[in-house]
Amino acid sequence: MGAITNRYEFVYLFDVENGNPNGDPDAGNLPRVDPETGHGLVTDVCLKRKIRNFVEIAKGEEEGFNIYVAEKAVLNRNNEQAYKALEIKQEKKKLPKDQEKARKLTRWMCDNFFDVRTFGAVMTTEVNCGQVRGPVQLTFAKSIEPIMPSEISITRMAVTNEKDLEKERTMGRKFIVPYALYRAEGYISAHLADGDKGTGFSESDLELLWQSLANMFDHDHSAARGKMNARGLVVFKHETKLGNAPAHKLFDTVSVEKNNNTDGPARAFSDYTVKVDESAVPEGVDLDIKF
Repeated sequence: MGAITNRYEFVYLFDVENGNPNGDPDAGNLPRVDPETGHGLVTDVCLKRKIRNFVEIAKGEEEGFNIYVAEKAVLNRNNEQAYKALEIKQEKKKLPKDQEKARKLTRWMCDNFFDVRTFGAVMTTEVNCGQVRGPVQLTFAKSIEPIMPSEISITRMAVTNEKDLEKERTMGRKFIVPYALYRAEGYISAHLADGDKGTGFSESDLELLWQSLANMFDHDHSAARGKMNARGLVVFKHETKLGNAPAHKLFDTVSVEKNNNTDGPARAFSDYTVKVDESAVPEGVDLDIKF
């Protein structure tokens, strides 16, 4: 299947209940917060990690759907696969001087690794396979309202060593967000997917991306993350590769507001109303509300 030929933008909504959606290692693993506004943040890297994990589960060892930045991956080994498959002699830290061979190496990586052809990758390690810009990019997700992270004390009944048997229980801490609804926005460029320099991101890859966004939290549960769910995906498809409207105008058609009859802080998705102003979607752009 050929590369996509239409530009897309999308708005993605997800929520967390009594969990930490994205801990900040620079702040003792507290949920990430905008220090000026108090709104919660989830990085694009965090969301991409969950997409990669879902694809790895859904596609397994299927050809063309390997994950380049996988857990404990050795990137040099991944890059070496391209040189071996194409029978190209490797020179440390350098691409082949033959431009055609260099292009074939980068193309092989795009064809075989889903996340390379989706998000792009810098593959200029000791085993150099070049670098590529990915057609799919995500913004940081931001909570609709400011969040108030809570610190919860926990205890452990077991001990690590026998000498500690008579000691009191071990105390610990975990950080949670009681509830927050987050909004992320995304861009998909047909120019970065198609053509000689494109990654080859295809319509089937696009469907897999939508499937990942809908289901990735169901395969990512942990004690730290609490209850997380995908709540909405609004997709704007342009008629052309160049696009038919500015992205910000499309994003502005999607609004999320707290219900007037909700007293106190929001504690459920039902405390919000999501609206899409279909009349404001410009001509030449198709609207698709996926879930």
